[in-house]
Amino acid sequence: MKAKDFDKKFNEGQEDIVEALDLSTARRHNLEQKRINVDFPA
Repeated sequence: MKAKDFDKKFNEGQEDIVEALDLSTARRHNLEQKRINVDFPA
């Protein structure tokens, strides 16, 4: 599906666009884990 066709379906809001998405590789932005080392004084 071309981007302009996808945008048109999304903007009209009459069709479900979920079936056009590849949800197996979807990620939520800024939710990746990070390892942080912290040293506290005794």
